[in-house]
Amino acid sequence: MNNFIPYNPKLREFTRFLRNNSTFPEILLWKEIKNKSLGVEFKRQVPILEYIVDFYCQELKLVIEIDGHIHDFRYVEDKNRQNQMEKYGLTFIRFSNEELKRENFIRYYSKKCFYFL
Repeated sequence: MNNFIPYNPKLREFTRFLRNNSTFPEILLWKEIKNKSLGVEFKRQVPILEYIVDFYCQELKLVIEIDGHIHDFRYVEDKNRQNQMEKYGLTFIRFSNEELKRENFIRYYSKKCFYFL
């Protein structure tokens, strides 16, 4: 079975720019999932069709998107974009910037507290 999903090669240069200019929540998540730390390989800022997704695991056909405030006003566009990619069998997980910041904060301080127990 062919797992190749087409993409616009013109997006490749912009993906490099995005990887070099990650948002803080993207950096937080990348630290947790890079280097097969979950047992599968994730790539970041991956072109798929005419879009760029934040994180992608080809093995699981899983897309992880981190939504900033701009997405509060782009629900219809985001849903259409997601629907097009789901036709290729992709599954989406979405986090807000605030969720990742809060979870990282909790994880960081819970680890610190553990040392005092």
